[in-house]
Formats: sequence, structure tokens, C-alpha cells
Amino acid sequence: MIAALAHGPSRLGNYAPGADCHSTLACLRALGVSITEDGTTVTVMGRGLSRLGPPAGPLDAGNSGTTMRLLAGVLAAHPFVTTMIGDESLSRRPMRRVIEPLGLMGCRIDSTDGRPPLTIHGTTLQAITYRSVTPSAQVKSAVLFAGLQTPGTTTVIEPARTRDHTEHAFTAFGGSVRVEDGGRRVSIDGPQPLVGQQLTVPGDFSSAAFWMVAAAARPGSRVEIEDVGLNPSRTALIDVLRRFGAHVTVEPTEGAAGEPRGTITVEGDRIGRIDITPAEVPGLIDELPAIAALAGHGAEVSVRGAAELRVKETDRIAALVAGLRALGISADERPDGFVAGEAGRSTVGAGPADARGDHRCAMAFAIAALAGQSPSQILGADAVVISYPGFFDTLGRLVA
Repeated sequence: MIAALAHGPSRLGNYAPGADCHSTLACLRALGVSITEDGTTVTVMGRGLSRLGPPAGPLDAGNSGTTMRLLAGVLAAHPFVTTMIGDESLSRRPMRRVIEPLGLMGCRIDSTDGRPPLTIHGTTLQAITYRSVTPSAQVKSAVLFAGLQTPGTTTVIEPARTRDHTEHAFTAFGGSVRVEDGGRRVSIDGPQPLVGQQLTVPGDFSSAAFWMVAAAARPGSRVEIEDVGLNPSRTALIDVLRRFGAHVTVEPTEGAAGEPRGTITVEGDRIGRIDITPAEVPGLIDELPAIAALAGHGAEVSVRGAAELRVKETDRIAALVAGLRALGISADERPDGFVAGEAGRSTVGAGPADARGDHRCAMAFAIAALAGQSPSQILGADAVVISYPGFFDTLGRLVA
């Protein structure tokens, strides 16, 4: 999205082949952006700030909440009306969290009771200072995208630090972002011209998390993950697994665009207990399904303060608990989390565990099922195509 708003071409290497990323490319193409793909390299011909074109029809974000929320911020500053739609899952997800701040900036967004489809009436915006009630990197990024194209200073203040890839990316493309108060206050001056870049995307930590957990769950196992992103706002799982009893080593290599990267090695040693507190949740929100998989391997997992999981691709709390139970693992819901597993007891059965169309649930159930003495069945496992199409191929190689 930033490349589309920059001047000139950008060449992005190691671009993920998942369905969510393809949804983003399709939306940008519909807005008049020329994009070519060569394997995992994508070249984007930037059009400049507020110079995207009106689409011929609705933009389909598929299953991607990131696409819809961030692109809403981009389109809010464009002088035309755009409708954004999504699949059945995305159509249930809450969008008031972006509708509100963009509305304060002057953009009217019509919705169905705060849910997609969204009809965005783009206009000339005004800069604001916005205090977010719920920490959300997606909301923060949407407002920053709008602020990038708006005269004055736009500021987002959050109750907790959230992931900061957007801030780093703006800087990498020649922009300027001010980050204060430990990352909880972010400001951008607009309008700022950006320049196309040649960049390589580091491996996705949230995808790597499933291999890290798999190794940590099985004493004697070892996995080495190369060229994975080590952004500090993403890597809280490393300390969680060390707390759990795993040996985790990190070897940083040279980063780019403000995104450190390197090699992570995880060795399983002993099985412990995992307690995730509310203060830890913002830094672990995408890794919590992977952590839940430890319950299948004789660990007790307790998560609190994660009500945000209920408004992901599915109600992840309900889906995780139901799927773990289907695999024979004790699990109970909390309003804002769950408790699963029994210390020292692994009772994984055959299932079937229903992923309910959620890619992270499908991967979590697969990692939990590694503890089974016989094959386990996962329904809807093809959902992994959303973020990690090669997941089961890689799993097969690791357990061969």
C-alpha cells in the first residue's frame, strides 16, 4: 500500500503467496496501480499521494481485515466513493474501530451496523489526535495512512504498544514518523511525498511461531528458522517459550527498512506451564493460537485479557476451545481467554477438530495433533492458504 502511494517503482522481494496478500494486490490493481509478479517478487508502480483511481466496482478484501482497515485509511483521502466487501468471515468483523477515527477526520463511511461492506466517501481530511481505547496496529495504521495524506499533524495514542511495521515502512520510503512514550504515541505530518524502494520482506514471525512452539512442545526436538523478522514488537513469544522451559537462541543478521531479521533456534527441553497475562496480549495476539497448541503436549495454558480474539477471522476463543476438546484436550472458555490442558497429561485423540475457516486455528490444531498416538482429523485445514499455503508441506518435512 505504501509503495502504491509512493513516487516511482518499488520492487518487493520475498512477498508472501498467501490469499490475504493477493487480496491486497487485487484491490490496488482495481485502484489503477500497475503491479507485476515474478515468483515471490512484486513490482509496484507508485502513483503518488491521493492519486489512486476510482474502481469500476466493489473492492474485495477477501478474508483480510488488515487489507480492509488499512485501505480504508488510504481511501479516506481520495475524492471518490469506494465500496469494500469481504468474505463471510470478514463481513462479521467489527469496523467501527476504523470508522470512528476516520469519521473524526471528515470521512463518512457507511456500514452494516459497524460491519462490512464499507462505503467510503473520500474527501479532504483534517488532522486529529486520536486516543484509541483498544490497542490495534491495524487501527493505528489506518489513521496514519490517512494522516500521511492530510495537512497538519495526525497523532494516534494507544493504551499499549502495538506492532510497528507501518511506522518503519513509512521511514523506509522516505517519510518521517515521530514515536514517543515507549511506542504508544505515534505522529505523522502530512502530506509527505514518498519514494519507491527496493526491499526484501523478512520471514513472517507469526508463521514461524508454529514451528517454534512445535519444537518447544517436544523435548529433544530442534528447529532452526532462517531469515525471520525480529521486530521487537513481534517477538514476545521468544520469552514465553523460554519461560516454558525451551532453549531459544537468536542470531541477528543485518536488517533493512528498520526491520531486523535473523535466525531463531528452538530446542525442546521440559514441559512447563504457560500463563499469559493481559499486559502481554498486545504483543502476542497472533501467536496465542500457537501457544494454545502446547495444551496437547502435557502443558497447562492459561490466557487472560484476550477478548480481542473473539473478533478475529472467527471467535478464536470459542474455536480453539471447541477444537482442542474435539482432539481430547481439556479446555474451557473465559470471557477474555481460555484455559487448556493438564500439566503432564497428553490425551490427543482423533478429532475431528473444526478450524471454522480460521488459518491460525487450523495450524494450531495440527501442532497439537503431533502429540497424538494415531492420526487426527482437522476440518477446514485448507484455510492455511490465507497466510501460509505451504504449511502442511513444511510440517511433513519436519516430522519425516
